Amino acid sequence: MDKMSDGHTAVERKSERELAVTRSFDAPVRLVFDAWTKPELFMLWWAPKSSGVPLLACEMDIRTGGGYSVTFGQDVENSMTFFGKYLEVSPPSRLVWTNDESENGSVTTVTFEEKDGKTLLVLNELYPSKEACDESCAGMEGAMPEQFGQLDELLGMLGANA
Repeated sequence: MDKMSDGHTAVERKSERELAVTRSFDAPVRLVFDAWTKPELFMLWWAPKSSGVPLLACEMDIRTGGGYSVTFGQDVENSMTFFGKYLEVSPPSRLVWTNDESENGSVTTVTFEEKDGKTLLVLNELYPSKEACDESCAGMEGAMPEQFGQLDELLGMLGANA
């Protein structure tokens, strides 16, 4: 299995169809869960700064059966929207959603586990085929450590302001 780590974020192919990303954050689970479920916080960290493609819009109906849409781009004419449905919302320990923008979309599961004031976050992406995983996972392997680093910075600021 391929495994990549930036020292904090571990990215690993678990199988032909599955990618797992793991990181421990020095923040309580409540803050980490909020950063994933409050659009105003999510927009501050989700788009990798190095990509130069900002997050333009984020809508989240955080409940089982609710939907989301996340739009990236320089402007509305040159944008791409990712969208899907929440299959499970169990605050503050678990989120499961579909990625419905293509037939190769994955199901994403994120778990949040607090221990001694820190939160262990595990994100799993399960794709419908090896080819779909190969196509998407290469980009995620590069982006997720940066995104989680940005989340870590945000959590530090939120913790300082708590």
